[in-house]
Amino acid sequence: MPTEARYPAIVADLRDRIARGELAPGAKVPSTRRIAAEWGVAMATAARALAALAQEGLVRAEPRSGTVVAEPRRASPTRPRPAHVRPPELTRERVVRAAIAIADAEGLDALTMRGVAARLGVAAMSPYRHVAGKDELVLLMADAAFGERGYPARPPDGWRARLELCARTLWSLYRRHPWLAQLSPITRPLPLPNLAVHAEWALAALDGFGLGAAALCDLHVMFFSHVHGIAIHLERERHALGASGLSEDEWMDTQAPAMAEIVGSGRYPTFARMLTSLSAEGYDLDLDELFELGLRSMLDGLALRLERL
Repeated sequence: MPTEARYPAIVADLRDRIARGELAPGAKVPSTRRIAAEWGVAMATAARALAALAQEGLVRAEPRSGTVVAEPRRASPTRPRPAHVRPPELTRERVVRAAIAIADAEGLDALTMRGVAARLGVAAMSPYRHVAGKDELVLLMADAAFGERGYPARPPDGWRARLELCARTLWSLYRRHPWLAQLSPITRPLPLPNLAVHAEWALAALDGFGLGAAALCDLHVMFFSHVHGIAIHLERERHALGASGLSEDEWMDTQAPAMAEIVGSGRYPTFARMLTSLSAEGYDLDLDELFELGLRSMLDGLALRLERL
């Protein structure tokens, strides 16, 4: 059976599970990746099914959590909408925002042009009137996302405060849109105007120390790499969760026998001592804390270098 032919069955199955209470309000709905695997359909078909349920008001996209069951709608006391209401005009901005919503909820792998069209409730080819294809769409999404936060007209005093503000601004954007860190390696920077805003802010903080262009570029790459390097794990963890169905703690439990063998071998005493202590004391890997620790350490080292100039 063609994968498109299974689309109504997927919608009906999920709709029934929601109606029976098997998927309660707030519960996470199977991701497009999981639906595609379980039903043997294309990702676009899975995305189309979730989009149909969203249009019915049964599910909603929740950034960094995926698609969840929506709260039941309450009857509105207002007048019903007239039967002949023109849908809002399809614009490039609407296409980009719909694509961002999909990537926020499901990741870039789930993004397809057909999925965007389904989310917008338009014909499959309609988005192509505004963007040439997925590659161009992803660049437009990234530029829009990096432009969601800017900087004050008057910078804070001191290079360190300025870099801290830049780092935390970028981190907040990666937190909001984890897929941003997956776009391009640091060796192939994206020529995006709104990304250049953040670069200009960081570079201006280091201007005036007499650094050559190469040294200035190296420091900027090091600075950006710290934020990007921690942020890349946001999306990778979500991808691992979707692929395995196991939470971080559940996955760690499956690794316990192999880890116990490494610890008990006696070949790695420092590593074993650390793991034993962490197990006894309790430890949660917190990316926000790692980001702050790395930022402080990097800026402390940079301060020593700049003092010698």
